[in-house]
Amino acid sequence: MTKPSAGEKTPMPALLFDLDGTLMDSNYEHIAAWHEVFRSKGVEIPNARIHRCVGMSGKLMVRAIFTELGRNIGPRKIEQLEELHKRKFGKRLPSIRTLPGARELLKDLSRRGIKWAIATGGDPESVKRMIEPMHIPAKAPVITADHVEKAKPDPDVFLMAARRLDVEMRDCIVVGDSVWDILGARRAKALGVGLLCGGYSAAELEQAGAYRVYKDPADLHVHLAEIGIQPA
Repeated sequence: MTKPSAGEKTPMPALLFDLDGTLMDSNYEHIAAWHEVFRSKGVEIPNARIHRCVGMSGKLMVRAIFTELGRNIGPRKIEQLEELHKRKFGKRLPSIRTLPGARELLKDLSRRGIKWAIATGGDPESVKRMIEPMHIPAKAPVITADHVEKAKPDPDVFLMAARRLDVEMRDCIVVGDSVWDILGARRAKALGVGLLCGGYSAAELEQAGAYRVYKDPADLHVHLAEIGIQPA
């Protein structure tokens, strides 16, 4: 945290939230959509393998999987697969719900004047539709893949979110469900907090560098004091 001047209070940390698997229960819809995409192209990939890639950009996922299969794939083909995934995922959006405590956590942070933002690698159209039921305040930044050049595990979305909040990255805490979120936090020199609601284990998140691990947003809300956010 930034060292306060004499007479000043230590600033509350700002929270930068991932979206899929962190605030929204959407990881498995992404997995199912990608499974359909790969199968339609004659590529059989276990869902478990796709899950290990959820949280990184679609481009990196496709490259990683095709490399493992010993197959080459060009940028144009990758873009086509990403667009196909977007359409298939879009059909599943009506079934996606917020994770336990997500609305209440964000509402409480806003009420207390604690800065927060959403930083996701999702495409703007899908993200907009997903967060509509959450009634995100206009002043809360929502950073998507279109705002940055590189997606997770690069830290660009988190760095952009911090800039939008006018907060130093060292005064931010990244909250995510995947090892890619935690890796991005470490690269940005911020603390990372892991949530188990996206399907990664506590051991995986801790090994990636998570400072604390909680069950879901509701559990994090109860334990905010453990990450330096004092009770109201």
